[in-house]
Amino acid sequence: MRPLHPIDFIFLTLEKRQQPMHVGGLFLFQIPEHAPETFLQDLVADIRSSKSIPVPPFNNKLNGLLWDEDEEFDLDHHFRHIALPHPGRIRELLTYISQEHSALIDRAKPLWTCCIIEGIEGNRFAMYFKIHHAMVDGIAGMRLVEKSLSHDPHAKSIVPPWCVEGPRAKRLKEAKVSRMKKIITGLKQQVEATPIVMRELSQTVMKDMGRNPDYVSSFQAPSSILNQRVSSSRRFAAQSFEFDRLRHIASALNVTINDVVLAICSGALREYLLSQNALPKKPLVAMVPASIRDDDSEVSNRITMILANLGTHKEDPLERLQIIRRSVLNAKERFKRMNSNQIMNYSAFVYGAAGLNIASGLMPKRQAFNLVISNVPGPREPLYWNGAKLDALYPASIVLDGQALNITMTSYLDKLEVGLTACRVALPKMQNLLTHLEEEIQRFESIVGVKSPKLKAVS
Repeated sequence: MRPLHPIDFIFLTLEKRQQPMHVGGLFLFQIPEHAPETFLQDLVADIRSSKSIPVPPFNNKLNGLLWDEDEEFDLDHHFRHIALPHPGRIRELLTYISQEHSALIDRAKPLWTCCIIEGIEGNRFAMYFKIHHAMVDGIAGMRLVEKSLSHDPHAKSIVPPWCVEGPRAKRLKEAKVSRMKKIITGLKQQVEATPIVMRELSQTVMKDMGRNPDYVSSFQAPSSILNQRVSSSRRFAAQSFEFDRLRHIASALNVTINDVVLAICSGALREYLLSQNALPKKPLVAMVPASIRDDDSEVSNRITMILANLGTHKEDPLERLQIIRRSVLNAKERFKRMNSNQIMNYSAFVYGAAGLNIASGLMPKRQAFNLVISNVPGPREPLYWNGAKLDALYPASIVLDGQALNITMTSYLDKLEVGLTACRVALPKMQNLLTHLEEEIQRFESIVGVKSPKLKAVS
């Protein structure tokens, strides 16, 4: 048994029928050349017959305020195998993922499911994996993915993702430290963090709030169509973009790639809202999750958030970029002065009210931010599963009442993989954001003098 982390508890508390709190990933694989026709059936059969025992967090289920081991683990409850109807286009695949991502996970069992999807055009198959955000954050989830696949295209051993034992699972088995000692250590860390946290809170109130134009508070996000109550229906859209395009823009403008990513999202959102006649006069504010994980663990959540001014009230892309860059640097400089435990405490003070408002819905027209934009580093080398090359991976995330859109990205090889998750009812034609993202990249390429390549779509 291990206790719930406070952030894990919050994710569980936030969940309701129209507000599932799981994250997911769509993994697209290329079936190897000269593979037998039964390749995928054999893969599924090997998974089902595997004698490997699930490891934490995949064998953990809820028991009050604790994670407990599921002693009656049933693979058939978690693992499924389906086929798309012919011709198995990406459109049908994304429709299925949208439907599956809308469904809650059964809390009586470990909070994850995995589905193998065959029949995809281009001799491909997919894996869709979803797991509750109370169990992992984005960084932890990406580590689990990397450990479940191989860098060797010839490796044939099948170890299901839920059976890959990482450092955290080993430590849980080998831990000898008493629970009381852990509690005492935690209390000591809290006491030690208090003076630093109070200093930063004082700095925020006395010097930044209302005085520093680059400081983004949790009170300045405007009302927008992104901030409606959500239904239980989701739309998932995805696309790949060449990373070299973003690198060149960042280098030419002397900014970071993350600055460029936020800037193209800002431009795409501006165009989408203009098309809906719904662009607020004040700039949108994005919540950008930032990992403060300082170990190699793959469970629980160790994240804080940066509020970024997206500058959507400005037509000029360069003006928006500079506004974004300054607001992000302001937050990063503050966090540099604190360790991870101090950052967690600071964030609880500063953003606690915003989290309570999301959880309670007491002030539906008052949001601390307009949407979440997350960029999770991914694998830099090609990955394989029983010889099948991973072509692409697209993250699917969470939307909430008052937060109808989530943009989550990861990197893989030389691509930026973009996954958009939205409430289907609140945001019509949300998939057009993918076109607007491409157009905004081209706009920056025109500024820095680069000829735009053809759009690389998910196909």
